[in-house]
Amino acid sequence: MTSLTSEADTLPLIELGAPILGEPEKRALAEVIDSGWLAMGPRVRRFEEDFARVQQVEDAVAVNSATAGLSLMLAAFDVGAGDEVLVPSMTFVATAATVVHAGATPVFVDLEGPDRPHMSLDDARAKITPSTRAIVVMHYGGYLMDLPAWRALADEHGVLLLEDAAHVAGMAGEIGGLSDAAAFSFFANKNMTTAEGGMVIARDPDRLARIRLLRAHGMTASTLDRDRGRAVGYDVVEFGHNFRMDELRAAVGIVQLERLPGWNATRRELTATYRATLADALPTVTVPFDAGHTSTAHILPVLLPAGSDRTAVMAALRAARVQSSMHYPPVHRFSRYVDAFGATELPHTDAFADRELTLPLHPRLSPADVERVVASLREAL
Repeated sequence: MTSLTSEADTLPLIELGAPILGEPEKRALAEVIDSGWLAMGPRVRRFEEDFARVQQVEDAVAVNSATAGLSLMLAAFDVGAGDEVLVPSMTFVATAATVVHAGATPVFVDLEGPDRPHMSLDDARAKITPSTRAIVVMHYGGYLMDLPAWRALADEHGVLLLEDAAHVAGMAGEIGGLSDAAAFSFFANKNMTTAEGGMVIARDPDRLARIRLLRAHGMTASTLDRDRGRAVGYDVVEFGHNFRMDELRAAVGIVQLERLPGWNATRRELTATYRATLADALPTVTVPFDAGHTSTAHILPVLLPAGSDRTAVMAALRAARVQSSMHYPPVHRFSRYVDAFGATELPHTDAFADRELTLPLHPRLSPADVERVVASLREAL
């Protein structure tokens, strides 16, 4: 009888991203369950303090997603109806969606170019109007934006500078120092994870205090305070949300955070291996940004040669047991955004989006895995 199993079917799957979870996380979760307190409590506060220390800021507010964090940043500065907010289109949709939910209008800014897929300062400057209230920059792929230049632009026009920092957890001393606030993500595919979850930092302690208040219904006392007898009642002083983080996620986050610097270092090493391997074996495929660009190496984006059939390439990689993706479908192309805000001409964003392919990158990869990915990509092309 002839076997229908191909050689590729026997190869281990190289995953696009893979969270690292094990016994330390299990023990942390078991301790929470044994404690009998699952809602926001002391572990959430410890996670906030630990994260603030890693990021080299005074304090932080834990939330249940980066989307919640972005919403709270906008709310804390009263961004709303009649305001315009400059945002990238080359981002996850939440960056723009939170602006819409705030009642403001997202204004999409083009990229600098295919080799540097960050928002263009020149295009942003051209799109600032008297209605512009804020600029939201996003550190695509974990690569640091030129924050001094963006701060100067924001100050020149008297607008807020906010950071979508979903890709840059662990970039100590850089994020939040020049902007008004920043929101991080701990989703399952991020450099560290709490499954769902996020964190917010802000330069102004009063704004951060307001973010903390808005996170939990605008209430002046927490459930834990009332349970421990530290408060017998509460007032509601803001129209808040339920964006709280729970003790289970915080417990995982505390454990993950301890290993984040090492994981980020491994990601950078693997990215360097990708750059060298691609330059040698497949020079027509390039990695955006300079090799020395400050980064957490969240994802490994590459640019395929012009005219490549990306769908066919991804199918061939899948057949070779290599996962791939694209980051991101541009927000300005989504039907709901076209319907609401009209067509937007972003030539650099469109050109990048049509050629970008995301290859596997996570700390469980080995240099041999990288070589196999590149070899598979060469065959696919």
